[in-house]
Amino acid sequence: MPLFDLSPDQLVDYRPDRDEPTDFDAFWAETLDDARRKAAPPKFERVHSGLKTLDVYDVTFSGYGGQSVKGWYIEPVGTNGKLPAVVEFLGYGGGRNLPLSYLVWPSAGYAFMVMDTRGQGSAWSFGDTPDLPDGANPFFPGFMTQGILDPQTYYYRRVYADAVRAVETMRDHAHVDPARIAVTGGSQGGGLSIAAAGLVPDAVSVCMPDVPFLCHFRRAVEITPDAPYTEISRYLSVHRGHIDRVFETLSYFDGMNLAARCKADCLYSVALMDTICPPSTIYAAYNQVTARKEIRQYKFNNHEGGGILQTQSKLDYLNAKFFLA
Repeated sequence: MPLFDLSPDQLVDYRPDRDEPTDFDAFWAETLDDARRKAAPPKFERVHSGLKTLDVYDVTFSGYGGQSVKGWYIEPVGTNGKLPAVVEFLGYGGGRNLPLSYLVWPSAGYAFMVMDTRGQGSAWSFGDTPDLPDGANPFFPGFMTQGILDPQTYYYRRVYADAVRAVETMRDHAHVDPARIAVTGGSQGGGLSIAAAGLVPDAVSVCMPDVPFLCHFRRAVEITPDAPYTEISRYLSVHRGHIDRVFETLSYFDGMNLAARCKADCLYSVALMDTICPPSTIYAAYNQVTARKEIRQYKFNNHEGGGILQTQSKLDYLNAKFFLA
């Protein structure tokens, strides 16, 4: 895939105006206050994973509206004190899968939790969290236009609230140092990392989104040839009269607006041949961050981004922040 977006020189300075609703903060405060008010105590149930150096727990915590969300919590065997922590969010269509998928962070000495994404987990790995309140089982995408005519009903209102509650659940764990919590994930998981860091900025110390999704929606929908942003363009090709209303809803969920509220140290990554999350949409969010930040650029990669090299970069970055600082 050749370069199709702005030139590297243009990307560095790409900072479009943010179309932010006047009630943005009030909307999210109401959403999160409701989730916290309805929350039940989380459950951590020990499971036998076959791993000798790690302890694994099946997690159930309260997300949006107090609804149950699943996850895995993993820590080094014999943990007694408080560890730095990593919360990971998943890419579009994936579910929490098996604990064997998440060995890097706990093996490196971190408390780790991965959040299952409600309704997802039927495209490339399985999930266990239905999209309540109607009990919709995890199903094959798409999700991008569910409830899109109103921010109150939009699918990602529920998912962003879940992400915040995952961070808050991790913060309250007895073995977690609440001053050393990082969020990370690729694609959708990167977008959820930006959302969590923006919505509870005092709870997240480090934000590490890889090739993040859910940023600068309007440009993404207009230029990318690939799913899942094309779910929105196909919807609008049928519902021709809903364009303004759709993008008004999406402004409540745009990574640009959330990145502007981030206080965490940030390590982003971007792939310049990415046709799923175009690089300009990622720089649009990155350039809103006013905290300390770095970005790793992979010039000849598509949506796979930096792969294992980026994982090593994140590990080195976080070790320096949490263990060597």
